[in-house]
Amino acid sequence: MTQKKVIATTSLAGCFGCHMSLLDIDLRLLDLVEVVAFDRSPLTDIKTFTRRADIGLIEGGVCNDENVHVLRLFREHCDILVSMGACAIMGGLPALRNEIPLSECLEEAYLRVPTSAGGSRIIPHHPDLPKILDRVYPCHEIVKIDYFLPGCPPSAELIWRAVTGLLFGGADPIPRELIRYD
Repeated sequence: MTQKKVIATTSLAGCFGCHMSLLDIDLRLLDLVEVVAFDRSPLTDIKTFTRRADIGLIEGGVCNDENVHVLRLFREHCDILVSMGACAIMGGLPALRNEIPLSECLEEAYLRVPTSAGGSRIIPHHPDLPKILDRVYPCHEIVKIDYFLPGCPPSAELIWRAVTGLLFGGADPIPRELIRYD
């Protein structure tokens, strides 16, 4: 019996839509777990790497220092790193804040909001909270990314073909209609 290939996944500054698309491969997921072990991933609730991964699937952009740390760990522990979805590739919707200074975003969210508890005038700051970066970055601006799966989210079929092709080779080329959005 051959050893199972290993996949790790994470969600940074995103909505979990790419992970939902991964789950949308439906019954093929059962075929996949026969030959693949999921390591560090919200799908398994394993929070640290227990072994080297063949593929790391990254969802979401980079908006805080914890995201930077996680992304660097994935680059270090994965043979192939894949940016999955618009947020990982371009920053996506979270990057809309890039046009507004961070101080204005924080003031709007914590000081000028009608729902602040008891009229609190505090922007949260604590060493246990991740430090928010000046902007949201796409993953490839932080670490080397090997492959990109476009979409918001990428289709289940695109994820299936890309993952199985990267893991087992010899896959048919991905049809253009799976990565074309016009």
